[in-house]
Amino acid sequence: MPGLKFRVLLDSDKNEEVFRDILIANDADFETFYHAIMSAFGFKGDQMASFYVSNDNWDKGHELSLLDMSYDDDAIDEPASVMKNACIQDFLTEPDQRFILVYDFMRMWIFLIELIAYEKEAPSSPIMALAIGTAPQESTKSMLDENLFGPENQIADTDEEEDEFGFQDFDDDYADDDLNDYNEYEY
Repeated sequence: MPGLKFRVLLDSDKNEEVFRDILIANDADFETFYHAIMSAFGFKGDQMASFYVSNDNWDKGHELSLLDMSYDDDAIDEPASVMKNACIQDFLTEPDQRFILVYDFMRMWIFLIELIAYEKEAPSSPIMALAIGTAPQESTKSMLDENLFGPENQIADTDEEEDEFGFQDFDDDYADDDLNDYNEYEY
């Protein structure tokens, strides 16, 4: 049975490249691959995650989710596959096939994965063949990444009085008199 060698690059803001080469059997499922990646980077692997089949432009294609999240929705053209039911070899359409792994949708850890070699013999379990760079701690990425929202867009704490629903009062430049002539039954 042949093996596949994937380069898994952690997409981060650091100037340092952090990647791992993982050797895995071509008939392994994506859940096994997911756990191998989490282990290689020292992450717990206890958050939601999805693989996406990708192309040369790193566009997200078909989703392979950790859990079945479809809820029998007929409106979805192509429901996501589930990692434990999806074999890696079934999603290899290019000699240098790419995947994107998004881990922890609140922190948005993104792993860029590319098939870099085929091996004659596959290992019985995934092997980390190469480790370059020091992986950050899983908890170092904040839940509300300032790079996404910026400090100027963060919600400021105020000491204003709360209304009966627990929301902060705000001035919306409308006066109650503006609605005196409004009759909802006319429209």
